[in-house]
Amino acid sequence: MAVDNIFRVIGSIIFGIIGWYLGTAIAGSSSFELTTLRWTIPFTLAGAVIGALVAPWITTKPARQLRRIVTQLPAKQLVAGTIGLAVGLVIAALLALPLSRLPAPFGDVLPAVGAVLFGYLGITVMVLRADDIAALAGRRWGHDHASEPEFKGDGKPVLLDSSVIIDGRIADISQTGFIMGPMLIPRFVLNEVQYIADSPDTLRRNRGRRGLDMLNKLQRESAVPVVITDMDVKNVRTVDDKLIQLAKKLNCPIMTNDFNLNQVAQLQGVKVLNINALANAVKVLVLPGESIQVQIIDEGKEPGQGVGYLDDGTMVVVEHGYRYINQQIEVQVTKVLQTNAGRMIFGQPTGG
Repeated sequence: MAVDNIFRVIGSIIFGIIGWYLGTAIAGSSSFELTTLRWTIPFTLAGAVIGALVAPWITTKPARQLRRIVTQLPAKQLVAGTIGLAVGLVIAALLALPLSRLPAPFGDVLPAVGAVLFGYLGITVMVLRADDIAALAGRRWGHDHASEPEFKGDGKPVLLDSSVIIDGRIADISQTGFIMGPMLIPRFVLNEVQYIADSPDTLRRNRGRRGLDMLNKLQRESAVPVVITDMDVKNVRTVDDKLIQLAKKLNCPIMTNDFNLNQVAQLQGVKVLNINALANAVKVLVLPGESIQVQIIDEGKEPGQGVGYLDDGTMVVVEHGYRYINQQIEVQVTKVLQTNAGRMIFGQPTGG
């Protein structure tokens, strides 16, 4: 507010002086005669009032808005805009001399117009095509890092989406050595997990916080590098679409548990690593007639049934197993059923 008041005083003085000169121009005299003062005093007072009102709007407020815009712009765009402005002004300076030799009023106006026009064009072209120009310069000098960044690791990188991070099993899988390349977590995926962690809904908030905990565990214990990357895809709004386009650009797979993302990515030719499919594939294979040890923990849907689970989460439905609840028994497998939810095993107590 103190700065605004200072500029109000300065604006009042400047506009008051302008009002004084306007008043004397209308009165046709600069003397302090009564007829002259009838014009100069009202114009001076009006100019001072107008200056006090408009000074902040033409000084401090534009400066604050410019500062806010500059702080929000990425550094890359600021550098590109500065370079574009310099190039545009150099071109305008080269054209200023021939333009100034044109007959009036063109010779007086066109150099200034050229400076504004080429400065604007330089900024616009550099900001909008900064990535393309950087890629072209990289290929020109033999450094083609703009198209596909380098990552340390034996295999291709793997993109993780938010569902895999929140699921948590990736932390254990990463320690087994099955993932050869670095795991990439784009900044927009990390922002999505953070957004879920800040949700007012308790369930979503807990899932998001578990995802952040899993990220910390991944960075500490993973056998391959975990990279938080700022790579993004322009003109694409949804996180799933960004992941697919980024996977195409890097020629790498996406690891996800999201069914919809799985389907859309495969339709677009992107390889998908689904942890649920992996879990179903590595479940214990049993055949009818074999015997397994099962802890009966609950009753089944049908009367007399008991339900237990193997170590990999496979459900075992035991006929006449209700009386063995909370007991470890030997079960003979009678049928194995594969469903969309996974594998189910049916059996009966050995000797029962």
